[in-house]
Amino acid sequence: MSARKGCSTGSGSSSNSSRRLLQHRVKCNCGNDVVIRTVKNGPNVGSKFYGCPLWPDTKCEMFNKKNTTIAEMEVVQKLKDDKIKKLQKKKGSLEEELNGLKCEMSKLKVDMVKEKTIKANLQLALVVVVCVFHNHVLS
Repeated sequence: MSARKGCSTGSGSSSNSSRRLLQHRVKCNCGNDVVIRTVKNGPNVGSKFYGCPLWPDTKCEMFNKKNTTIAEMEVVQKLKDDKIKKLQKKKGSLEEELNGLKCEMSKLKVDMVKEKTIKANLQLALVVVVCVFHNHVLS
């Protein structure tokens, strides 16, 4: 008997990691990978279970509630992990944008100080010109 790809081939009982790998490969009676379904009617509304992906267009009556909760939690965890990765990537992008905006703001502050200095110098020059012109007119 050959070992399945991705599974432990060691002797004795299988390790937890190999059991977890097999858990993702649950097959229905047709041999297809099962899907997680949700009960929509009756006393078990909202309960999750493994079911044949071809149902109701098949006579496969695959129904397995065992390990569905664990598999569902693993799927939810993977979705959360993917979302965290996307958010971390977005955070990095936003941090770069923020640093660019801070740099731009610093340049604008420098320009503003330069403009204030120029304005003050022009006002001073105007006062000097007025004083000189006033003295020249009076003399």
